[in-house]
Amino acid sequence: MRRRIGRAAALALSAGLVWSFAGAGQEDWTGLFDGGGTTVDIDALLASAEGSAPEIGAIKGLTDRYWVTVAAQSSRERTKIAEAGMSIDGVEAGQVSGTADSEILAKLKEAGFRVVSAVRLSKFGPDDFPPADGVYHNYGEVQSALQGAQGAASEYASLFSMGKSGEGRDLTGIRFHRGGGEAKPGVLFMGSHHAREHLSTEVPLRLAQWLAENKDRPEVKRLLETRDIYIVPLINPDGSEYDIASGKYRWHRKNMRRNHDGSIGVDLNRNYAWGWGGRGASGNPGSDTYYGPSAFSEPESQAVRDFVEGHSNITVMLSYHTFSELVLYPWGGSDEPISDGRALAAFKVMAEKTAGMTGYRPMQSSELYVATGDTCDWAWGAKGIFCFTFELTPRSNWDGGFYPGAGAVETTVAKNIDPALYLIDLADDPYRAADGKVAAAPKPKGENPS
Repeated sequence: MRRRIGRAAALALSAGLVWSFAGAGQEDWTGLFDGGGTTVDIDALLASAEGSAPEIGAIKGLTDRYWVTVAAQSSRERTKIAEAGMSIDGVEAGQVSGTADSEILAKLKEAGFRVVSAVRLSKFGPDDFPPADGVYHNYGEVQSALQGAQGAASEYASLFSMGKSGEGRDLTGIRFHRGGGEAKPGVLFMGSHHAREHLSTEVPLRLAQWLAENKDRPEVKRLLETRDIYIVPLINPDGSEYDIASGKYRWHRKNMRRNHDGSIGVDLNRNYAWGWGGRGASGNPGSDTYYGPSAFSEPESQAVRDFVEGHSNITVMLSYHTFSELVLYPWGGSDEPISDGRALAAFKVMAEKTAGMTGYRPMQSSELYVATGDTCDWAWGAKGIFCFTFELTPRSNWDGGFYPGAGAVETTVAKNIDPALYLIDLADDPYRAADGKVAAAPKPKGENPS
């Protein structure tokens, strides 16, 4: 049965951009959508790319980067693919999909992996935010929206800067807190470690707006008066601005560090110290999963570290990403479960509860593939903070992937309000999740969350 494909896939097909060769010179697109046995002729693909990227060696751009689908049957194979330098952004039965350049494609071939399809990113994807995606917020609009939320709930809300990005932008956040300077049980929400995941900015940003607009509802007021709620919607503003700066999305994942080989960026979600530089991350600066020259080498990850270390009241963290519709918890860098049985029980209950509210799938992160140096492994391993990664809508790249369109914003925000309130409530004692001692989360009941 032929699968219904989304906007991105339709664009690729209509332009004739899917590389999927059954043999030299013979194109076959069916393998991409129907799970057929076709395989990309890597040598032909790489030969076609020669001379097409004059900027390679200065800045590695889209002309030598591809959306790649690779056959993989197990977590072990997925981990090896990640270690070759390919980002894994989608997992389906027997396959993984993500971004890679020609060097990484060559490594996959050498390792014996079957590359099912590859789409050149420079020819693939919608235009910049306006007009169709104008509901998304760029950096300046995020600042204005946070100021508006603060003004709407000035008795609770204040703005702060977590730190500066590599290009000097503030990592602006909003704090909801009532009373004097005393610390209360804290929860930290963060968005957009990865630049192209713009929906992961919208969810925490609009959570802040929703809290401000609903501050007088008794169940919300109780949380605002008894918790410290920190929301930083845009951890990687430099990369996010770069991704939308041209006439087309650049599919950029990392920050904007200039690497020694002329490539751009470090994967901020592989730059945390816990397990840094291990399995499932790449030492190749050109890879989308490049872990950086050292743990916490990047000003953005340093800012998160310093903020968390300076706020010992934080017991719960949530890092929003896209896409795949998953609720993930540690470990990501190890196949083994965390050793604290009581904490593991609480993690599982919290993951199952929030997954039930969103329709996402709960799991230990490494069930997908092992990846070291991520936010939540560090938060739990170094600080004992209950940390979750939400992979937001859509479920696959062919349903919109990183760029699901304006229509995804309201529905995704709405289904993520209750999980946020549930985690805010648990900040006083996350372990009680496993005991069922949790106040009922308020229900938006179809209200517009924005």
